[in-house]
Amino acid sequence: MTAPLHEKSAGEATATVDGAPDAPGIPGVPGKAIEGRSPWQIAWTRLKRDKLALAGAFIVVFLVLVAIFAPVIVGLLGHPPDEFHEDQIDPLFGTPIGSWGGVSSDFLFGVEPVNGRDVFSRIVYGARISLLVAFLAAVFAVVLGTILGIIAGYFGGWIDAALSRVMDVMLAFPQLLFTIALVSVLPNELLGLDGSGVRIAALVLVIGFFGWPYVGRIVRGQTLSLRNREYVEAAQSLGAGRLYILRRELLPNLIAPITVYATLMIPTNILTEAALSFLGAGVKPPTASWGQMLSTAITTYESDPLFMVIPGFAIFITVLAFNLFGDGVRDALDPKGSR
Repeated sequence: MTAPLHEKSAGEATATVDGAPDAPGIPGVPGKAIEGRSPWQIAWTRLKRDKLALAGAFIVVFLVLVAIFAPVIVGLLGHPPDEFHEDQIDPLFGTPIGSWGGVSSDFLFGVEPVNGRDVFSRIVYGARISLLVAFLAAVFAVVLGTILGIIAGYFGGWIDAALSRVMDVMLAFPQLLFTIALVSVLPNELLGLDGSGVRIAALVLVIGFFGWPYVGRIVRGQTLSLRNREYVEAAQSLGAGRLYILRRELLPNLIAPITVYATLMIPTNILTEAALSFLGAGVKPPTASWGQMLSTAITTYESDPLFMVIPGFAIFITVLAFNLFGDGVRDALDPKGSR
């Protein structure tokens, strides 16, 4: 009896080891294997196609490295950030000697009016303050907002109502005024911190505390849409506890929106820190801060405009890079909502 038509004889080529069939029309030549990809691999593939997002990511990584290795960079290319150079200042007018704010091979971005401090060194060290406050405040807001948002969305009832009203009150609170009032009464030493360390800790806590309601609202809304899904009901029917469902079923599906909002929150925190430093509620002098440099430049911008342009440009590039990267991450993780 002859073999059925759908069966292959022993001499015909079979499927490859990884399950891919032979190339059609070319016996014995294996075809390309079909491999499954995780959602994160798919998102990374989309992100790699976004050139603007990759450019933003490159600038972000560069700025982070600059902040980490600030002492090394300043040691090679600049001068100590708090060191005065009166010999670079015109004693009559108090402005930098030379054109473009005293820019030279020794002072790459020139010097500050009146005192002659190295602008390049203070920009490099100012990146530490801005990024440190922005990152830590974002982490604080994301952790607190995720915990309270997922609790409100999953349990519902009076818990959801109470936490939602707290979020509404927090969103209506004047953050800048509260921060300025708080910083003005802070002692110079607190919990082992002193000087600018107290101010940095206060900025992180205040910015993060007023930022968590935004994260909480997003997490709450996503949790409301996820808590009635089939896999959650299946876990409940199998006797899984609430903590297990929150940790193993809901939280992994919330990582994508949390990641997107965290990347978009960091540039907002950078602007908030710069605004507070500009208003005198940031780190204490002589600690370098971009917002503080802008505030100082107000009185000298007519005679030395470059001193205002450089910190302003640093803030602009940093915020733009984070926004471009955040938009790319959002489009990669949520292609349906992309532009």
